[in-house]
Amino acid sequence: MARDCVWKMPSRKFADGEVVMGRWPGSVLYYEVQVTSYDDVAHLYTVKYKDGTELALKESDIRSQSSFKHRKSQSSSSSPSRRSSRSRSRSPGRPAKGKRRSASQSREHKDDKKKAIQETTLALPKPSENNTKRYNGEPETTEKNDTSCIILEQKLKPDLEIKRVLEQYSLRPRKEEKKKEEIYSEKKTFLAIKPVEKIPAKTKDLEFGGRIGTFMLMLVLPATVLYLLLMCKQDDPSLLNFPPLPALESLWEWRVFGIFLLWFFLQAVFYLLPIGKVVEGLPLSNGRRLEYRINGFYAFILTAAAIGALLYFQFELHYLYDHFMQFAVSAAAFSLALSIYLYVRSLKAPEEELAPGGNSGYFIYDFFTGHELNPRIGSFDLKYFCELRPGLIGWVVINLAMLLAEMKIHNLSVPSLSMILVNSFQFLYVVDALWNEEAVLTTMDITHDGFGFMLAFGDLVWVPFVYSLQAFYLVGHPTTITWPVAAAITVLNCIGYYIFRSANSQKNNFRRNPADPKLANLKFIPTATGKGLLVTGWWGFVRHPNYLGDIIMALAWSLPCGFNHILPYFYVIYFICLLVHREARDEHHCKQKYGLAWERYCQRVPYRIFPYIY
Repeated sequence: MARDCVWKMPSRKFADGEVVMGRWPGSVLYYEVQVTSYDDVAHLYTVKYKDGTELALKESDIRSQSSFKHRKSQSSSSSPSRRSSRSRSRSPGRPAKGKRRSASQSREHKDDKKKAIQETTLALPKPSENNTKRYNGEPETTEKNDTSCIILEQKLKPDLEIKRVLEQYSLRPRKEEKKKEEIYSEKKTFLAIKPVEKIPAKTKDLEFGGRIGTFMLMLVLPATVLYLLLMCKQDDPSLLNFPPLPALESLWEWRVFGIFLLWFFLQAVFYLLPIGKVVEGLPLSNGRRLEYRINGFYAFILTAAAIGALLYFQFELHYLYDHFMQFAVSAAAFSLALSIYLYVRSLKAPEEELAPGGNSGYFIYDFFTGHELNPRIGSFDLKYFCELRPGLIGWVVINLAMLLAEMKIHNLSVPSLSMILVNSFQFLYVVDALWNEEAVLTTMDITHDGFGFMLAFGDLVWVPFVYSLQAFYLVGHPTTITWPVAAAITVLNCIGYYIFRSANSQKNNFRRNPADPKLANLKFIPTATGKGLLVTGWWGFVRHPNYLGDIIMALAWSLPCGFNHILPYFYVIYFICLLVHREARDEHHCKQKYGLAWERYCQRVPYRIFPYIY
């Protein structure tokens, strides 16, 4: 039956680039659009309106310009319910001269009027108190300063059409008229329209250098981790002093791999515990919202208790330092095996569950970026779990192990001031991330990127073993700093943390609940998606103030290591490159998503990360 239906489907009617008339979803109004692509599976056309809005329409909702104009000229001269021979000046309710209308004809004509009013009224968005899926047209206004009210005006002006039809037939009930006035006069109203469900199309814009670039990254990233850890072990870790390659058998030990597996599954058990609240993520392309359990901070407390018990029973935690390279190799091997599993299972995933950025059809590219958006085993979300748990909490445990190793190797009764600063700054960063765990649900990693080698290797290898580079460096290369210098570095870290946290809080609170009275002083630019772009506060200072705070903190983490070598500054150099590249990705996605509103935002906020510089 399904095959017969597919076989009977007509061939494609409209070509890419063709300018046609597209019906606005939920209304009877047609506007000029341009066809950009066609999905052979879903039989949907992707069209672009003049304001930059892109929607997926059925072929039945699209007409050629010539036929549309022809019908429009007919409708202007006669009512659809009348014969074409009737006079244009005659009232819709009057019968032809010399003829008497029957009662059934009268009722039929009234039904036609009522139907026309009902269909036209569908173009009017309905109010919603707390819904981010609002009107999907280009706003008339450019800036609002009351976040408890996001009223998005329609540039296409369907209200004029509604008014014309209602005045022509004079059938609008007084009660409905009063209700409409109340809707438009009430400031705390969110106008909403149900978004068109769109099956993710094939990924056309390949990032990270495409297939060749992603293949090279899968080789370069593990090699970089190996190089950095070998450099830290050298007495002279300068860039010109290339470290000797270790024997392959020295890089692997099954006992170390077993400890890593124990750590990973211990964090999985903590994640599955029925503690903490359950929240919904942002809407997916099909409108569905996934549920997530927020208990990362509880997992951190349980982990701290477990580590405390190990130390109480005289477990030598500096074992991590002695086998650091082997732990990194074990984590890399596990992340590779996990990536293979993720790609194989993604081949059976439904089309709507694939990642918008990892559905290119090229094996290497999709394997690297992640083919499936939210892979789950039951309610266990693999990507969300790896994002904050094993790697981020492991980062704190590794730093503690380096602190204990420094004390043992250098016979210190207390850790060095440099080691204390590095541990304290990064401890604060991790605890903040776990305490504000819900904020990760609005990040690009969760909403856009699939779960593949990029995130698996990044979460399980890069974060714990590269981000802890300063602590690892200080064990073999102790650095002495004075208290005034330590105080200055602490102030710098606090400034970076304040910018980072307050900017993220503004963004997350605004995304979750724009009507929050605490945000009433913020101005924003409404967008075609119904979301607003903040143009005051930190987001009116630069486009990515959270990145600015991140970079300032990264510098503060490296300064306690002194200036003898550039190696401990690898993190801040890498982080600047990472965030500049990530900002470029954000820029590209936001321009596609928000259209003209994003261009207005860029004019209003010209600097991307560094004020007056970039």
